[in-house]
Amino acid sequence: MDILIAIFTDYGYFAVFFILLICGFGVPIPEDITLVAGGIIAGLGFADVHTMFAVGMVGVLIGDGTMFTLGWIFGERILQYRPIRRILPPHRFAHVQDKFAKYGNWVLFVARFLPGLRSPIFVTAGMSRQISYWRFLMMDGFAAFISVPIWVYLGYFGAYNRDWLMKWVERGQFGLLSLTGLIFLFLAGWYALHCWKKRQRQEGND
Repeated sequence: MDILIAIFTDYGYFAVFFILLICGFGVPIPEDITLVAGGIIAGLGFADVHTMFAVGMVGVLIGDGTMFTLGWIFGERILQYRPIRRILPPHRFAHVQDKFAKYGNWVLFVARFLPGLRSPIFVTAGMSRQISYWRFLMMDGFAAFISVPIWVYLGYFGAYNRDWLMKWVERGQFGLLSLTGLIFLFLAGWYALHCWKKRQRQEGND
């Protein structure tokens, strides 16, 4: 985090935007820590926290949207490119497809809270060509509107108290993971109920 804070202090909003953009491309830099670091420099007086929140939103949405768009344009041909194969190997591609088949568009919402699966899910969503860009932007934007302000404003209020900040970063990560788990449980229950009702209808018709 100290490296990010130093970079952001020197280069400001552009650096925050650029790092978030490459996070969206699957580069293994923690997006939450990047947003917290952006909030810290705002808390230290090097940026405006509300502008930082806006930059954070734009950065994550453009990064996510780029991965979705690449999947949409190139389809399964994109799997031939080595950088994409690294984040979306065949077994992960099959796993993501299975999640879409079960839970539909809600996978896009949950993906924002799953760093390791975020980019593969967005690429796969674009490859399917069954989800419009605006539907994707709505689901991803809804999730980003929850996560981005949490990290930015947490960094802002904890800029001068790093021990307090790191404690709440850990709690925030646990809270978001718990929220994601609850959503998955809800979706799994909904899917099981849907399958049961469908089977009951089929048995009734027989």
